[in-house]
Amino acid sequence: MFDHAYTNYMEHAYPADELMPLTCRGRVRGQEPSRGDVDDALGKFSLTLIDTLDTLVVLNKTKEFEEAVKKVIKDVNLDNDIVVSVFETNIRVLGGLLGGHSVAIMLKEKGEYMQWYSGELLHMAKELGYKLLPAFNTTSGLPYPRVNLKFGVRHPEARTGTETDTCTACAGTLILEFAALSRFTGTSIFEEYARKALDFIWEKRQRSSNLVGVTINIHTGDWVRKDSGVGAGIDSYYEYLLKAYVLLGDDSFLERFNTHYDAIMRYISQPPLLLDVHIHKPMLNARTWMDSLLAFFPGLQVLKGDIRPAIETHEMLYQVIKKHNFLPEAFTTDFRVHWAQHPLRPEFAESTYFLYKATGDPYYLEVGKTLIENLNKYARVPCGFAAMKDVRTGSHEDRMDSFFLAEMFKYLYLLFADKEDMIFDIEDYIFTTEAHLLPLWLSTTNQTISKKNTHFPGSYLKGQKERLCNFYSQHENVIPVAETDRIPSVVGTKCWPNTTEYTELDDSNFDWTCPNTQILFPNDPMFAQSIREPLKNVVDKSCPRGISRAEESLGSGPKPPLRARDFMASNPEHLEILKKMGVSLIHLKDGRVQLVQHAVQAASSLDAEDGLRFMQEMIELSSQQQKEQQLPPRAVQIVSHPFFGRVVLTAGPAQFGMDLSKHKAGTRGFVATIKPYNGCSEITNPEAVKEKIALMQRGQCMFAEKARNIQKAGAIGGIVIDDNEGSSSDTAPLFQMAGDGKNTDDITIPMLFLFNKEGNIILDAIREYEAVEVLLSDKAKDRDLEMDSMDQNLSENDSHKQSSEETTSASQDVGLASEEPEGEENSDVTQPDPLSPAHADSDSVSISNQDSYIPENEASTQEPECAQVDNQAQEQKTETESDSKANWDNKVQPMESILADWNEDIEAFEMMEKDEL
Repeated sequence: MFDHAYTNYMEHAYPADELMPLTCRGRVRGQEPSRGDVDDALGKFSLTLIDTLDTLVVLNKTKEFEEAVKKVIKDVNLDNDIVVSVFETNIRVLGGLLGGHSVAIMLKEKGEYMQWYSGELLHMAKELGYKLLPAFNTTSGLPYPRVNLKFGVRHPEARTGTETDTCTACAGTLILEFAALSRFTGTSIFEEYARKALDFIWEKRQRSSNLVGVTINIHTGDWVRKDSGVGAGIDSYYEYLLKAYVLLGDDSFLERFNTHYDAIMRYISQPPLLLDVHIHKPMLNARTWMDSLLAFFPGLQVLKGDIRPAIETHEMLYQVIKKHNFLPEAFTTDFRVHWAQHPLRPEFAESTYFLYKATGDPYYLEVGKTLIENLNKYARVPCGFAAMKDVRTGSHEDRMDSFFLAEMFKYLYLLFADKEDMIFDIEDYIFTTEAHLLPLWLSTTNQTISKKNTHFPGSYLKGQKERLCNFYSQHENVIPVAETDRIPSVVGTKCWPNTTEYTELDDSNFDWTCPNTQILFPNDPMFAQSIREPLKNVVDKSCPRGISRAEESLGSGPKPPLRARDFMASNPEHLEILKKMGVSLIHLKDGRVQLVQHAVQAASSLDAEDGLRFMQEMIELSSQQQKEQQLPPRAVQIVSHPFFGRVVLTAGPAQFGMDLSKHKAGTRGFVATIKPYNGCSEITNPEAVKEKIALMQRGQCMFAEKARNIQKAGAIGGIVIDDNEGSSSDTAPLFQMAGDGKNTDDITIPMLFLFNKEGNIILDAIREYEAVEVLLSDKAKDRDLEMDSMDQNLSENDSHKQSSEETTSASQDVGLASEEPEGEENSDVTQPDPLSPAHADSDSVSISNQDSYIPENEASTQEPECAQVDNQAQEQKTETESDSKANWDNKVQPMESILADWNEDIEAFEMMEKDEL
């Protein structure tokens, strides 16, 4: 699998930064349509090759590594006039160069390879380090998010330096690479700058909750986004605090990590969920969904030694993967798709590796096998591996990020590798967030900056090897941390403490140690399974429910507040609770229910706050239901040679014609271009179109008219290709083809819409292979690489999937569009979907200081599936910042203060609604 990806990059893309696996060419920044911030990782410095260097050595490809290093030294230019992300350039390029240098000097020491190497990669790393330093020219020490490789920041030609905000992870994920650079070179400035940024973030943490926000102002230190989690925007900040302690031996990093970790487990962790909260009101959930980047966290918990929640969260994520084949970029608390993309992220594989190393449980080898099978089955294409545009349809994106080679294959290989498969000891290295290898002996090199450990000794020498080791104190005896092979690789394999020297360590030292497998798994190989067992059906319809926060804190006291998802207009008890919260219910003539809240009419200030929370939840629920009224995208799958179903394109559906969601097998046939190409008059080449799927261009007439013309010519389906040059579903919102205002029951063939870029993939295939066969369906079908029984497999596999998967709601916006008559410009008109499931329309919702209302639809009067899990995720106890257990009977908060706080929360909710990863 690695050879397939790496060889195709070198053949079709190098020296470009990345491979575009659908079109078999390199992605060069400025030559392809902009993807926004995603392109900030590209700097015209052969990104994928640099990111892959140490992976080649892990996979025992030493000859290829030597050739790759020579190419990097000879070809890569770091002095380009281009603006790049400081964060991405640090973890991918600087980390890649340092990882390559680390394994290069290791191979040279072994005496067979790299004998010519004289630190050239390190020289390049130092050059790049100096190019990143201008980004730190701020009063706070936090770096600008972007820097120009040639002109730095604020230079007239730099085109950057005006930004005011950066993400916490962006500023807090520098210490490993920068400290390693300082210690490799003896130049301390890099480590100093990275430490200063970390110190500033620590000082700006929210002191009562000990949490940090997602986005911070680099000049003032104010939190711009005040939600906090362990996923996108914060993730690797926590990772680097723990790993900086391991690599550098500075107790302050461990103290900070432990403080943050306690807050995470107190507020964010709701096993098996990890839900964002507000840093000032940590008992208030800030989202009803999770992003895929949090999948790294179970692995970090393994390194911390907190195995139980790691197993729980990992198991939940694995069930989501089994449901959708991949982990969606974001998914809701009831495990539906929120953002449907999957750019082949490696975080789940990383956590799987660490859990296997910690537990030795072969279950995690089965998990790894599933990952491998899904990658080969759904993501592998002729020129590499393509990211998933939509996990529901199986459609592809023309994208293969460098981290796929840097991390995914490294972790999967290490998961299955035996010790004899490795040409070096992986225990001698620590993984960066991009899985680059930094040697642990750096902990004792150039230590002028680091503080001496004061809690307990951190490292020992054995021969010429230096190992970092933490250990437990138990009954006045020190137990070596790794007497088995099941310890995580980050902490080394052996330590040789003088046990008589440390007999006075007390129980407080438990907080300052890494896990010992003898204590974590005492003679119980079934330990991990016993934790997973209660969660085995959490994603499917059985939804086990633990003790909620409110119940846990209140004991047998009053019930937790009513949640919007649970509300039933026909339930007298619910109506009584609404009345107590100052919420009145009005039945409208059209059958809908309107809710109006008068805060002053609530029974108490606590009830008023519950009422405001209830109204806000109802707003979110209404917005979510509006989104669910959209039809999901469809799939166009190229099934003929040499694609064999491996290329899947995202297509927009039509209001008319065959509903592909109701036809399991879809429509399969060879494609043919019609004449005239716009399809707006009688088809002049019906012999070429008969029994085939017609290709036509958008424009000059209505979609329904095109459909009628090709159906009359004998076509079995149609694909409309956008006439807007360069348009792509990567950058444009997908829409639904509307009818022509007339009865369209006469149209019986399926019709799909492709943007220009996706349509050209089919047209290019026709030019090269002539006979091109495609499958039109609601979701990509299993690939049959032999093609000898594809029809049978399509039916069987689709039937199997239909029975094992429950329908997911579409979170991608699908509007309506209709063609304009000839002579008029095309226009896309977005409007509600009349073909959606039976949900009533929702009016706009406003909420004010005194009164707020929301119309409720009939569908919400029924209890939703998996409400119990959602309750567990959302139930929460009201608390003030100053005292999380404030007694509201003795302390009444002024109404103006409550309303002001909730207006702030509402603004935060509205901002998060617009957020993207």
